[in-house]
Amino acid sequence: MTRRSCAIYATGIVCAHLLIVGIALVVAQVFQTMIHSRLKKEFVLSEKSQVFESWKNPPPPVYMEYYFFNVTNPEVFLAGGKAAVTQIGPYTYREYRPRENITFLENGTKIYALNPKTFVFVPEKSAGDPQVDIIRTVNIPFVAVMNELNSYSFFLRSAVSFYMSRLGVSVFMTRTVHEVLWGFKDPVLTKLHSMRPEVDEYFGLMWKKNGSHEGEFVFHTGEENYMDYGKIDTWNGLREMSWWSSNQSNMINGTDGAVFHPLINRNELLYIFAADLCRSIHLAYVEDVEVKGIQAYRFAPPKDVLMNPDDNPTNAGFCVPAGDCLGTGVLKVSVCREGAPIVVSFPHFYQADPKYINAIDGLNPNKEEHETYLDLQPTTGVPIRACKRAQLNIILKRVQGFPNTRFINETIFPIMFVNETATIDDESASQMRTLLVMVTVGSNFPLFIVGMGIILLLVLIVLFCRNRQKKTAKDETAYTQVSDKPDDSSETPASQPMRNGSYIAMSPVEDQKC
Repeated sequence: MTRRSCAIYATGIVCAHLLIVGIALVVAQVFQTMIHSRLKKEFVLSEKSQVFESWKNPPPPVYMEYYFFNVTNPEVFLAGGKAAVTQIGPYTYREYRPRENITFLENGTKIYALNPKTFVFVPEKSAGDPQVDIIRTVNIPFVAVMNELNSYSFFLRSAVSFYMSRLGVSVFMTRTVHEVLWGFKDPVLTKLHSMRPEVDEYFGLMWKKNGSHEGEFVFHTGEENYMDYGKIDTWNGLREMSWWSSNQSNMINGTDGAVFHPLINRNELLYIFAADLCRSIHLAYVEDVEVKGIQAYRFAPPKDVLMNPDDNPTNAGFCVPAGDCLGTGVLKVSVCREGAPIVVSFPHFYQADPKYINAIDGLNPNKEEHETYLDLQPTTGVPIRACKRAQLNIILKRVQGFPNTRFINETIFPIMFVNETATIDDESASQMRTLLVMVTVGSNFPLFIVGMGIILLLVLIVLFCRNRQKKTAKDETAYTQVSDKPDDSSETPASQPMRNGSYIAMSPVEDQKC
């Protein structure tokens, strides 16, 4: 056997083995299963895991952008006309949210933590100075007291209304942005505090929230099931709430929005418990996006999250009392706001019934500025970019005994909205890209083997063809004996036999005579 034949046989054997092994690995998904198994073990909240430190102290900076609706025609609205507002802001604060008092429970399957939040003003990302800028907005303490007295006698309401007017308190107030956001001493609440000490005499949308937490959380670590990684087990000792009118609405589902399980697919719904909204919401896949060179899935709340119960019966449980429902795009949260007529929505009533948008001049809802979304890296489940946007509103309506309200039309009035944003930092993005390259190479290693097998198959075909061509050329060639003298058929008798010559030459077979 020649060297060429040995090379052909060896190439064929190696090629066959590579193709068989590679295709078998691809079909069985051995390497992919091994990597996924490794990821499931890594994404566990334990002191030895690589994700624990980033869960404890999230590296991406979080910014809170506050926008306010300044009322430009309060007299027109009080006279029965349509209110007009202008948006001012943002007033941006850097949010720090380390987890504290961390305690592992039940053999490491659950973890207890507090999540205090601290806010620091960032002037270079803000439109003005909150301690200087003045806004005119709804007087929420006044409306809350008025709403509370709605069930009392007409004479009591009239007396309170007269007392408030002497204090100079009305439906609208003029304050600095800092006062509205972080608190001021309200004259109405101060009077109530003197009679009922449990009533705080200060009011602010973020009053006592700088440095405080949203409750005590117990999370699943993912030790038992990777799908439970980061999911909330209890909030303030509760596994379900009691505010709403159905068991499904009272459920505490999903994570707190900071982490999600690895190996996310496009067809699943992701759940988040939002303490500030007093409920859980779900997010659905929207599209593929890219953030800092990282491929991600975008998830956002679908329209049915705040849809009217007539169109989405599962939302009927958020009507309290049962049957007392608002329209699409808004959620009344009075049950968890001490009875105040507070309503939440997306900014500018995005995805809401047009009647709420048309009731106020100056609103312009659009997807780019007002949609809430999460961009998640599907392999790891890590949030790459997040925008949580929510608007605070209050219900204004006529209340007998309060003359200032006798002409107003019932309106869900916008106060302000917040845009909470976070994007993965450059260092974490670089680490993520490196990890994804390793995962991709490992998962596709069987394809590399198949590719090598295909290359060797092509080499085998080339070697075989070249060997066949040379063999054919050899078969078409013969060897003949010739004289050392010139061939002269006329001088050589036909009967004289041919003698061996002094040299040998090749002649085509077809010229030989038999």
